[in-house]
Amino acid sequence: MAEEVSFTIDSPRGSRTVTIACRRAGAGEPLLLLHGIGHHRQAWDPVFDLLAAERDVIAVDLPGFGESPALPDGVAYDLATVVPTLGALCAELGVERPHVAGNSLGGLLALELGRGKLVRSVTALSPAGFWTQSERRYAFATLTTMRRTAKLLPLPVIERMSRTTVGRTALTSTIYAHPGRRSPQAVVAETLALREATGFAETLAAGVAVRFADDVPGIPVTVAWGTKDRLLLRRQGVRAKQTIPGARLVRLPGCGHVPMNDDPARVARVILDTSRVDAA
Repeated sequence: MAEEVSFTIDSPRGSRTVTIACRRAGAGEPLLLLHGIGHHRQAWDPVFDLLAAERDVIAVDLPGFGESPALPDGVAYDLATVVPTLGALCAELGVERPHVAGNSLGGLLALELGRGKLVRSVTALSPAGFWTQSERRYAFATLTTMRRTAKLLPLPVIERMSRTTVGRTALTSTIYAHPGRRSPQAVVAETLALREATGFAETLAAGVAVRFADDVPGIPVTVAWGTKDRLLLRRQGVRAKQTIPGARLVRLPGCGHVPMNDDPARVARVILDTSRVDAA
């Protein structure tokens, strides 16, 4: 069940109310989970219970994605807005400096939270922001095509495609190395989430100028990359390691861009290992 959390943020137009949907379960040190652009918090379902066995897990629908409403009019979807918004969410939930794991856009946000000393450890799975301009254009064009396809396909067609391995592959092979392992219900839900994401266009536009170029000192950082990532190519992981020298760079063999579904046990272990480094 999703919990809706409303709180105020400062904006150029004054204080505005933001509402975020999240799922929370488990016990232990808090762990914030952030999904990628066009996705929703259910991207973390394959690892959620594994993580909740040791952590107080909070899986978030980012503003304008999943069940979270769009940001108020005039509020930007850039890092300067979304990062403090996540900090305000944690304060509203009574969570101080959680561990954070993020995928793609969520990985970039996780690193920015780490750079701002708002979290105690960071696990970034194929994080955005370590691209060349040509790699960014390729990724954005691919995402735009996925979004256009999701909007053009009628719901009965999406449901029919989701019932076969070939159909699930056609819908999700860009982000999963093993799309056939995704359930039909999950494929339908994430295709609809991509289609209906009110924050997609503005988030993508804000990402044009993004390039992560700063270190994240003082906290444990793990950058993990799937060896079969077809959206953000794995060589970007080397750039991430060069940018964040203290980070641990981990390969995820056989995993795609959203590795939680391709190898849940390995991904959960990487996240928990990073948080245990902080505890040690």
